[in-house]
Amino acid sequence: MPEESTTPDPVRLTRLAFEAVNRRDIDAVMSFFAPDAVLDGRAAGGLYEGRAAIRGFLDDWFGSFAELRMEVEEFVVVFDEGVVLAVVSQEGRPVGADGQVHQREGWAICWSADGLLVRLTTHPDIDEARAAAERLAESRR
Repeated sequence: MPEESTTPDPVRLTRLAFEAVNRRDIDAVMSFFAPDAVLDGRAAGGLYEGRAAIRGFLDDWFGSFAELRMEVEEFVVVFDEGVVLAVVSQEGRPVGADGQVHQREGWAICWSADGLLVRLTTHPDIDEARAAAERLAESRR
């Protein structure tokens, strides 16, 4: 009988992380990040290294929205090296505003063998996100 893999499924981990985001459970969200994780959102204005910096960014991001929902529209590619490329849709209502905002982007997400998120790179262009995911996967080989 073949042994079952003990490596966490990166798609499942990604879905669980999004569930925590949509509950606005910042402690649960942070539990997915490795201590030295990097959130690279430079396309939107920021690079955050380590849990404290990432938490500060997420506290500010969540705090700026009265309503916020993020959905993975599709997993475009899942690489064997724990790298996921996801197309993400965000819908929200900023604090003090009546209208909704919408954002769609590609996220290259890199998971460690022990199931922690080590790098998240966001791109407004899906093709750029795909290239970033391919580079991440190649760097892990």
